[in-house]
Amino acid sequence: MSYQDILYDVADRIATITLNRPDRMNAWTPVMEREVRAAMQQAAEDGGVRVIVLTGAGRGFCAGADMQVLQNIDPSDVRRAADLPPFDMNRRADWQTRYAFYPSIGKPIIGMLNGATAGIGLVHALYCDVRFAADTAVFTTAFARRGLIAEHGISWMLPQIVGHANALDLLLSARRVSADEALRMGLVNRLYPADQLREQTYAYARDLADNVAPASMRVIKRQLYEVPFQTLAEATIEANREMAISLASDDFKEGVASFVEKRPPQFKSA
Repeated sequence: MSYQDILYDVADRIATITLNRPDRMNAWTPVMEREVRAAMQQAAEDGGVRVIVLTGAGRGFCAGADMQVLQNIDPSDVRRAADLPPFDMNRRADWQTRYAFYPSIGKPIIGMLNGATAGIGLVHALYCDVRFAADTAVFTTAFARRGLIAEHGISWMLPQIVGHANALDLLLSARRVSADEALRMGLVNRLYPADQLREQTYAYARDLADNVAPASMRVIKRQLYEVPFQTLAEATIEANREMAISLASDDFKEGVASFVEKRPPQFKSA
């Protein structure tokens, strides 16, 4: 599949989706929106992919929405659903919205934040499962300084990650946040010198791809994203059901055998 505003590559069982408008700091466009969703689905359906990395070309991750698009935006666009897949009544509705579909992808998604991450770019970074950033990266919600509100579910997702008070601070002030502060508040998981970010991110991704059972990652990801909607009892009941399945799986046998035999595992699940 060919893309216009992104790059898509697979190597070492890792799919890399790169926002590719470096001359515009990867400013978000409707084309990019459609292509990122399509690429995520492509990676989800590819049995040769175990991990997904989302990053940006050039100096930034994503500087927010393209201002040329914003200047002419139709206010009703926010309710647009023309490009969304048909609603699946058998899956949680929360993860079928316009942008909050990342948790429905059954593979870990790593945000490799190589530079400025703002507005809608920050929304997408938050929907990644983990976030690794360059120590030169800066972050801002941006919305309030453009006369906008907390959009596309960030009012729900941001407090889940940094807590209520930090989320209010970042959304109300829309101030610039340094990489160091982002790490302290939990907005990102790890910081690396800019020239080491790619190497360190892919080392982590390869470790997941090579040494962790895909089925385990898929179930664990689903468990964690179900938690905000569950009681402790419900989470325990679900864990017991999944544990019984995993104990009977070939992956469990391989995981134990590889540990006893002191060799790398050869997991076969998809």
